[in-house]
Amino acid sequence: MSDVRHVLVLPDRDAAEDVAGALGERFGIDEEPRLVRDALAGEDDAEDAQWLVLVGDEEGRLDPGELDEFAGEWDGWREEP
Repeated sequence: MSDVRHVLVLPDRDAAEDVAGALGERFGIDEEPRLVRDALAGEDDAEDAQWLVLVGDEEGRLDPGELDEFAGEWDGWREEP
């Protein structure tokens, strides 16, 4: 098994929480995604932060293109490692 992890970048916390909740339904993942606030360089204001949803995929069964389209439904994207 490899340590494959997908990073979905979302514009705000609400979108990140929605995506994290919907991942299990859409893709059948068992592991709870991890949410991380990613402040933009030089910005202290929480409004200027993106949120990351980290999704483990040890078996490599999640399609990166489908994850990118999925994140796009919330104005986000999948970050390439």
